[in-house]
Amino acid sequence: MRFLFKTDYEDDIKLFPHSGYFVSYGILLALLLIAPYVLSSYLMSQLVFVCIYATVGVALLILTGFTGQASLGHAAFLAIGAYTAAYLQKYNVPFPVYFLAAGLLTGCIGAMVGFPALRLQGIYLVIATISFALIVEEVLARWESVTNGNEGMRVKTLSLLGVAVPRDSPTFYFLCLAVLVLTIVGTLNLLRSPTGRAFVAIRDSETAARSMGINVALYKVKSFAISAAITGFAGVLFAHKLSFISPEMFTLQLSIEFIIVILIGGSFSLHGAVLGAIFIVMIDPFLTYLKDDMPGIIAGIAAAFGAGAQGAAQSRVAAFASLNGLKGAIYGIIIVLFVLFEPLGLYGRWLKIKLFFQLFPLYKRATFKRQKIYVKSERNR
Repeated sequence: MRFLFKTDYEDDIKLFPHSGYFVSYGILLALLLIAPYVLSSYLMSQLVFVCIYATVGVALLILTGFTGQASLGHAAFLAIGAYTAAYLQKYNVPFPVYFLAAGLLTGCIGAMVGFPALRLQGIYLVIATISFALIVEEVLARWESVTNGNEGMRVKTLSLLGVAVPRDSPTFYFLCLAVLVLTIVGTLNLLRSPTGRAFVAIRDSETAARSMGINVALYKVKSFAISAAITGFAGVLFAHKLSFISPEMFTLQLSIEFIIVILIGGSFSLHGAVLGAIFIVMIDPFLTYLKDDMPGIIAGIAAAFGAGAQGAAQSRVAAFASLNGLKGAIYGIIIVLFVLFEPLGLYGRWLKIKLFFQLFPLYKRATFKRQKIYVKSERNR
């Protein structure tokens, strides 16, 4: 067990609290770097989606987890980034230029969304962001001269420094991984800065933040802009990975998936965004496995025990896995279970397990329970 004794302010804002972090992160990075050479193309494709979803998850954490501003409109920001890349590609704009342009445009739109949202909180802010997402989806469908409407747009193969980078190549995976790592490191540095600490202060209590001289409106808009810009960068990679985009891809369900990413992983943890992304990306392979492979397994088990209703069991499982609303039902169950039993997500569960072994046998179950004691001014947040 290692106890850290902080003796000055620099110890409190270190990027890596102790040398053990260098070893663990170094091993993890080495495994990720050799992954394209030992894993199948299918698993590599899933890892690319994990990187993209985790990048959006980190962006949403900045807004929701660290600033306390709810949003169900990040699919719209992802769409803006993706369509910006596809549109600028038609004019042979190089990748670094339209990559930065997508982030800049999305960040500006995020700031414009943040201004009218200043007077909204809670469920009203959620409704406003849903409305924004629906507006963007409608614009993408109707502005045919730019977006091709519901016909969608083809996205050319990414070209980096004059070299084509196919979407299934190791180079494209490394690009997505680099964007994710830079996003995480940049967010960690942002949270150590005065801006990041202002975000956290606003999340904990707007009244207290104002009393300390923090311009709450300014920092809320900053949070929207930064979160949207990062999502725009992820949108460019998302467009190149799919190679085709249309308005039907950026629906409310996609925004809910991003919310589930931070809900499963943990609303206050950057590690949790990666864990949540892995969980969400594996939902579709699980449903495919349930539909294609599970009936055969059930038939084999039934044959081993001499059961005669193998065909009926197979058809029932396949029909269940093919239900249109099954994926949404799974999302709903996940949200309810995590809200009720583990609000801190998977990373919060890991912290509890780690603390249990550190404090055993003195661990108390109420260690992570939030104290519901407020001063009078706190009720006016």
